[in-house]
Amino acid sequence: MSLKKGEIHNLTISNMAFGGKGIAKIDGFTIFVDKAVPLDIVNARIIKKKKNHAEARVESIIEPSPFRTNAQCRDSGFCGGCKWQFLRYHKQLEYKRDFVIDSLWHIGSLKDICVHSTIPSEKIFGYRNKMEFSCSDRRWLLPEELGDCDVDNDFAIGLHAPGAFYKVIDTEKCLLQPDLGNKILADAREYMKSSDAPPYGLRSHTGFWRFLMLRHSAAFDRWMVNIVTSKEDPAQTEPLAKLLVDRYPEIVSVVNNVTAKKSGVATGEYEIHLAGEPCLSDKIGPYSFEISANSFFQTNTTGAKHLYDIVKKFAGLLGDELVFDLYSGIGTIAIYLSGYAKEIVGFEVVESAVADAEKNCRINNITNCRFILGDLKESLKGFNEKPDVMVIDPPRSGMHKNVLKEVINLSPEKIIYVSCNPSTMARDLSLIKDEYEVLEVQPVDMFPHTYHIESVALIKKRG
Repeated sequence: MSLKKGEIHNLTISNMAFGGKGIAKIDGFTIFVDKAVPLDIVNARIIKKKKNHAEARVESIIEPSPFRTNAQCRDSGFCGGCKWQFLRYHKQLEYKRDFVIDSLWHIGSLKDICVHSTIPSEKIFGYRNKMEFSCSDRRWLLPEELGDCDVDNDFAIGLHAPGAFYKVIDTEKCLLQPDLGNKILADAREYMKSSDAPPYGLRSHTGFWRFLMLRHSAAFDRWMVNIVTSKEDPAQTEPLAKLLVDRYPEIVSVVNNVTAKKSGVATGEYEIHLAGEPCLSDKIGPYSFEISANSFFQTNTTGAKHLYDIVKKFAGLLGDELVFDLYSGIGTIAIYLSGYAKEIVGFEVVESAVADAEKNCRINNITNCRFILGDLKESLKGFNEKPDVMVIDPPRSGMHKNVLKEVINLSPEKIIYVSCNPSTMARDLSLIKDEYEVLEVQPVDMFPHTYHIESVALIKKRG
């Protein structure tokens, strides 16, 4: 194909690719078009040409798709937090189901699997219970800000532009979190900018203010503020904590995570308790959970209940089963299933998560769950007990092949695979398809206005 970088082409968008880009064809050659929607007719500039495909960016929309809608956020199209606000929600749900089907077929060679319609999120805005805002000594300017001499471009706190760790937009308002979070963000921004301490340089790796992480309890409408800094300095952090707690009674916890590591992760090497409680309480269904600043907790609380209800339905527990819960985290799935099984054994590599899981069992008066700390590749070896049901909820990267070998060796009759990445789910399921059959998959939308999708697969042992 004779396409060249920089050329502008008139394209009709025919489909949507996993990753959120539109698909167009020129003489059978595939072009992935950013910020495009199926049935759009656009002028698009080629920004990358490869042997088997090209990538393009919309320059102008000639005829908009009927699937388009007006984005509510001023940063839509520039911020990497959510890239699909301009796509009508019912179409988001359809494309997410298609992503699951395509991944199962093209990556896992799993054909004709029953993939149900995507369960929608109850809220499509204000649904996130956790947001991380990065600090930067250089503000990434939006098009309308370019050339504006009044824009202060040496400080930003917000979300990143897609594909660049150092491009931080000064986010005034994120519609994915409850609105009080935006007020907290604004006050923290004002305090940090007027303080004596500089923001952290994402390239220079110098500076003080690194992240502001906000957690919201959907059940109790309470907030945790986690201030992440490069070093310990109570003269800077304690007044900010006091300002926020005094101004917002909904804030029940303020902590300071401290890290000098260069990696851009909002996790401290150690934590300082500044105000209120050290943890935040939330509920999924009837169960209460204490969540520390660095705990993993599903970011859409009501969506998590829908997800775990599917896990419970697929597990079909009768009360006398032994259940293994792999990658058990702070025990949310184990606790949610505890009333329906004889015993649940959770496996987790993070020590603090195991401690949180055990604490959450005590809070909920649950006595039939236990948790094993260690690397799954080793923890599963030599287990004399054979589980009846195994629940697997791995990270986005999926499962290590040696863990999959141990799963096959343990030979549970039923596996419930919970995935936040259709690609790695398809890869993992393909590696056990000789021993196990995928009966059905239920997508659950936890992340409106993004292309991300959770899925629950019901898998049974062959024969």
